[in-house]
Amino acid sequence: MTRYLVRAASLAAALTTWQLLTSLNVDLWLRFSQFPTVADVARAFGDRLGGHDYWTDLTDSLTRILTGFLLAAVLGVATGVLVARSRLAEDLLGPLVEVLRPIPAIALVPVAILLFPSNEQGIVFITCAAALFPVLVSTRHAVRALAPAWEEAVRTMGGGRWRILGSVVLPGALPGIFGGLSVGIGVSWICVISAEMISGQYGVGYRTWQDYTVVDYPGVFVGMVTIGVLGWVTSTAVERVGRWLTRWLPRTEYVAGARVRRTPAPVSSVPEPVGEEGVRDEHLV
Repeated sequence: MTRYLVRAASLAAALTTWQLLTSLNVDLWLRFSQFPTVADVARAFGDRLGGHDYWTDLTDSLTRILTGFLLAAVLGVATGVLVARSRLAEDLLGPLVEVLRPIPAIALVPVAILLFPSNEQGIVFITCAAALFPVLVSTRHAVRALAPAWEEAVRTMGGGRWRILGSVVLPGALPGIFGGLSVGIGVSWICVISAEMISGQYGVGYRTWQDYTVVDYPGVFVGMVTIGVLGWVTSTAVERVGRWLTRWLPRTEYVAGARVRRTPAPVSSVPEPVGEEGVRDEHLV
């Protein structure tokens, strides 16, 4: 409860500072007199919530982000595992990935306009491209970091490729995969909003840009707040799913000024693995 109170107090302090700087028209080096106050933004937010366009924009943006992100998750994980496990795939796809990866997804807007018959498909493509490479690279590194002893143990018990993939590779790489998914969902929001501003017809990004063009600055901040909240909710959802799927991992809880407390993994009947000289192998927990 104390931690939640501290977080609420931090947010309240930021909003209070914003209200004071804008209501008093403070102009030092930064021109806060040009900003709308918190009260102005709150009134604009209330007006938008009562209208139909706000919810249409919200639905369109969420549909685009979820479609593009799910495509990127499937393609990124599959390609990352393939590149990490196959030399041929690495030779064929590795150079292509390294050339395309540094290109910002928003720079693909002209490609999307030329390639796809509708703006909607182009925006989903940009969203997918934004999340694809963080997921792919994280998956590749996570798979390559797995201990070889795991795979060898499955082989000695008669397991084949698919058994190794389902019992060793994917479970062992899950923490790294969800690290890439957490980064990917954030990057996806940046790019989907930018794409909506450039070529969209509906969506939070499109509405925010329209408010800017008609000098409706409270409306611009309504869009910014909406984007921030949506990004926070979706990234939190991805992290919660990741924690649930990796609940077998031991957890470490940090408490300032106190000893580190570890949440033990579920009790298993399997003997605890040991490494050389009887030392407990943390990688096999």
